[in-house]
Amino acid sequence: MRAVLRTAAAAATALALLLTGCGGGGGRADGRITIRFQSLAWQKESVDANKQLVKEWNASHPDVRVQYVQGSWDSVHDQLLTSFEGDEAPDVIHDASDDLADFAYGGYLADLRTLLPDRLTADIPQQSWQTSTFDGGVYGVPFLQEPRVLIANTRVLKASGVRIPTPARPWSWTEFRRITKELTGKGRYGVAWPLKEPVSATLNLGLSAGGELFHRGADGKVTLAMDEGDLVVPRTIRDQVGTDHSAARTALGMGGGDTLPGLFGGKYAMVPLGFSFRQQVAEQAPKGFEWTVLPAPAGSAGLAQGVSPQTLSVAQDSPHKKEAVEFIDFLLRPANMVRLAKGDWMLPTGRAALADPSLHTADRGWATGAALAGALRSAPAQSVRGYPEWKDKVATPAFQEYYSGAIDVAELRKRLVQDGNRVLARYQR
Repeated sequence: MRAVLRTAAAAATALALLLTGCGGGGGRADGRITIRFQSLAWQKESVDANKQLVKEWNASHPDVRVQYVQGSWDSVHDQLLTSFEGDEAPDVIHDASDDLADFAYGGYLADLRTLLPDRLTADIPQQSWQTSTFDGGVYGVPFLQEPRVLIANTRVLKASGVRIPTPARPWSWTEFRRITKELTGKGRYGVAWPLKEPVSATLNLGLSAGGELFHRGADGKVTLAMDEGDLVVPRTIRDQVGTDHSAARTALGMGGGDTLPGLFGGKYAMVPLGFSFRQQVAEQAPKGFEWTVLPAPAGSAGLAQGVSPQTLSVAQDSPHKKEAVEFIDFLLRPANMVRLAKGDWMLPTGRAALADPSLHTADRGWATGAALAGALRSAPAQSVRGYPEWKDKVATPAFQEYYSGAIDVAELRKRLVQDGNRVLARYQR
């Protein structure tokens, strides 16, 4: 029933957005321009910050009015595809970088290279720009990002006497496995891996061990190859679940938020989660629960991990690209980027915003997250055409079966690589 309601809600959202788009953009008889900004903000703090910034823009730009349109992460891909094909796309589009490839290659998004101001291009690091660069063009401005961290029960850590990792001295993957065994006791697992959607977590954390999985040849074509570095994270998780019994098997089918009651109740000592989950912990934790934010384990490549930042793009068919980019530049001024980051409990990509002292406090783990920002890289499959099909049809079931113990590493490699290359080949003919 809930699945039906979600589907109905997504359809209603898409219809409402399309109806909002009809006649909503373009110029007006009085000469004033209206551009539509579709935001995917959903947390109250984030929605309030976005709407307030739109209000401030409109107050200071009487000739270019921005209309705020509320979108949804649950339905954004299909909704955007429908709006692109119906010539009703919003002018400014909020999305995630890993959702942009097909839209960029399909000609639906504007190449921003000649439109972006020097201030913005210089402020955001090149490794962030790589997440929204496809075939040499830049199709989105990456502005918010989140590393994966360990959210841990402070009392359990202190009582165990284990070494507490820091960004300067993180745990290795080997040490992490050993420590989760030490933290496991009567009625408690050392860690819970919420892997309902296992692919991005596995691949992004795998960068720390030198894993790449996707390899682009001199001809530009991408093939899959699974080396030892790609296996460090999967083997660690598999061993924790099946050999050490230090990771909860029942958590493998959970989403991140599903593990929080177990964390609060002492069933799990640690949970690997996205940085923004700190808000749910802060708001939902029972009185007296003490928690801390730790860096994810490091491998041969240090603390490196893949991310898919939130992005702002401009529709190719927008008649007001210049004004749309000017609004993006306003949204992403350093002080404004800090407001957006705090609203979403994430990290800004911009160097000036990231240097803000409020993002370097020990309170609620902000300093730990900020210290990891320099290690964030483009997610391994960021620009790979055919990745969504490979992820859904090949990688997700393969990883789920491997982590549960249903298949061995040889079968995992066969499915990911051999079956995967057949999928990618269809997109690269």
